[in-house]
Amino acid sequence: MKKEWKVQNEDGSYTVRTCGWSPPGDHPVGCGMKLHVKNGKLVKVEGDPEHPITNGRLCIRCLTLPEYVHHPQRITHPMKRDPKNRGKDAWTKISWDEAWDIIVPKIKQLKADHGAESIVVFGGTGREACLYYYPLGFASIGTPNVCYPLSGWSCYGPRCAITDYILGAGYPEIDNAGYYPDRFDNPKYVLPKYIMEWGKNPLMSNPDGFFGHSLIDMMKRGSKMICIDPRITWLGTRAEHVCQLRPGSDTALALGFLNVIINEDLYDHDFVDNWTYGFDELKERVQEYPPEKVAEITWVPKEKIIEVARAFATNKPSTIQWGLAVDENPNGVQLGHAILSLAAITGNIDVPGGITIGPPAALLGKWRVETRRNLSEELWDKRIGAKEWPALSTAMATTHPDETLDTLETERPYKLRMGWFNSSNFLSPTCCACPDRWYKGLKKLEFNVVQDCFMTPTAMALADIFLPLPTFAEHDGVVITHFGRNAVFLGAINEALRVGDTRSDIEVCIELGKKLHPDMWPFDDVPDFFTKQLKPELGVDFDGLRELGVWQPDYTYRKFEKGGLRTDGEPGFNTVTGMVELTSTLFEAWGDDALPYFKEPPYSPYSTPELWKEYPLVLTTGARKFTSFHSEHRQIGTLREIDPDPIVEINPATAKALGIIDGDNVMIENMFGKCKMKAQLTPTIHEKVVHCTHGWWFPEKAAEEPSLYGVWEANVNTLVPHKHIGKLGFGAPHKQMICKIYRVDPGHTFTLDSLS
Repeated sequence: MKKEWKVQNEDGSYTVRTCGWSPPGDHPVGCGMKLHVKNGKLVKVEGDPEHPITNGRLCIRCLTLPEYVHHPQRITHPMKRDPKNRGKDAWTKISWDEAWDIIVPKIKQLKADHGAESIVVFGGTGREACLYYYPLGFASIGTPNVCYPLSGWSCYGPRCAITDYILGAGYPEIDNAGYYPDRFDNPKYVLPKYIMEWGKNPLMSNPDGFFGHSLIDMMKRGSKMICIDPRITWLGTRAEHVCQLRPGSDTALALGFLNVIINEDLYDHDFVDNWTYGFDELKERVQEYPPEKVAEITWVPKEKIIEVARAFATNKPSTIQWGLAVDENPNGVQLGHAILSLAAITGNIDVPGGITIGPPAALLGKWRVETRRNLSEELWDKRIGAKEWPALSTAMATTHPDETLDTLETERPYKLRMGWFNSSNFLSPTCCACPDRWYKGLKKLEFNVVQDCFMTPTAMALADIFLPLPTFAEHDGVVITHFGRNAVFLGAINEALRVGDTRSDIEVCIELGKKLHPDMWPFDDVPDFFTKQLKPELGVDFDGLRELGVWQPDYTYRKFEKGGLRTDGEPGFNTVTGMVELTSTLFEAWGDDALPYFKEPPYSPYSTPELWKEYPLVLTTGARKFTSFHSEHRQIGTLREIDPDPIVEINPATAKALGIIDGDNVMIENMFGKCKMKAQLTPTIHEKVVHCTHGWWFPEKAAEEPSLYGVWEANVNTLVPHKHIGKLGFGAPHKQMICKIYRVDPGHTFTLDSLS
């Protein structure tokens, strides 16, 4: 249904309909909203009730967008700083032309003297539809080195790669009727009987385009929850079943479920016989994981393992949603393989109410990787870690993050000389393990450019040029869920106002690209860019998408029966065998086991019993809050009032034994590092487990080094080691370390030197 996207009001104000993404984060749910602008200021944000997914519902981050847009600390013009003054608040305001006059000759000089591979582009969770740090690196700058600096690429990457290799399809998601304008009332749709939430808290994280509140919608209609988590979350308190497992033992639990389902003959024989490869081998493997053995490994009672396996297998359709607990695990590839096997043998793949999968070609998203055609094969082969970790580099088209840190430190296989930080504040505890090592390695770079909205610890420490980004309220763009791999909808981001002199990611890509590689950027402006992306696939231009507001693709179930998944149009899956690979041909070719297996975490009560005596708690990290998106929003007053401090959750019995009371300042420490947080006592966490929030820094603290806005104080990633990754290069122990906790004085000071 077409609608006006901009409405002028009688008092001179106007209202713009838009879909949110980032910055600041709305990751990438694309919540529908109305932005009210008066006298050049964003004065109010309200939900758009006509948006087919969010239906007018917004989180507190969207509602406080005016505070973010007009915050006095926001940077809205380019700045420069002499490299000798890195770490100092010694910035000079410049124009965009002046910025390009510095940046462009430097890039040309580095490429001529040292090769394009001497430049590395760092990206975060992505801004808008296409993760623009890919084309920024490949097509604008011309470097093969594009890096997501999370150890083991442990966010979304493993999920996408595993699905690609096992199913030959895009990212799998629970069927929440997102494809249909009439949603749950659509006659094609069937409500899941059970929704299994595995290591995910979607009400807070709204992950990768999934609107978390749709779980509540489905529960109201009768879906029951199975929650697998070390904590009993809000959803867990309302779940039919909870498996409160030991962090890092997930793969054993998945194999235990498979053991019960296969041995009790509860699997879907038709799907297994006709559409899977390697079932007999999987059946043999799971005999190694009887429920009683799995109970010892996972701390989940044997009876609960059996009960949950039976419930999931005997109630069709049912669905599974899996998240960071899978990715941030050196054993995570095997866990993802086991979870997909669980969905497959129960017949819940690509059926109404099961898990949906996208075809191999991602909507819009394929363009970002195709920009690598700008690079010669010789240059492409120089990507850091590509030869060492082919499973990762094949799926993700990036450097290997752990190898990138090694290269910064050792200058092998070559010296990196320039860094471009595309809206990624990764020195704060959002992604990189060993941030102190990254900090020291990145300081060696000759020239750095940072794009962001605010001065961050990363920018203050490293930037020579700061390029200001607009918020999603201030530019045109496109939002697409799951980065196009299994897109539920595509929506327009419409510019409502512009504060200062900012440039969006795609504006920077086009502007810089036209100066360095104009043949790669045959676009007049941003609307023209999106029109040329949209027209071939949707049949509408960018203005047409504005009028539609949201475009929802039709979804075809059971595509594997109709040739909708394979590139040759034949029935089956787009894998080597043409089937769901319960036994993986590619994993074996890359030197790993073809079947899923459980491997104990590198540090745990069982793999390192002597260390466990000193560090007798399992540490899991990355807790999300409604009030922040990764490291964003820390300076927004309304949100900090709700969540003023970094929190570590501790069971009351554990806290009592340690002499800790609620609200105490505590130190979390292990053999790699330490950080300070406030204790929050809750009976919903296991007595041997503690759980930390992530992304904390303190904009109110001293900006300059050594403080860098207090970035080292609550930096839980200092407790996570480098290069403890899986055999295929994916996964790191962000959610399964060991630690000890003790009280500290509230005035305890924290510096980088105090980490060791």
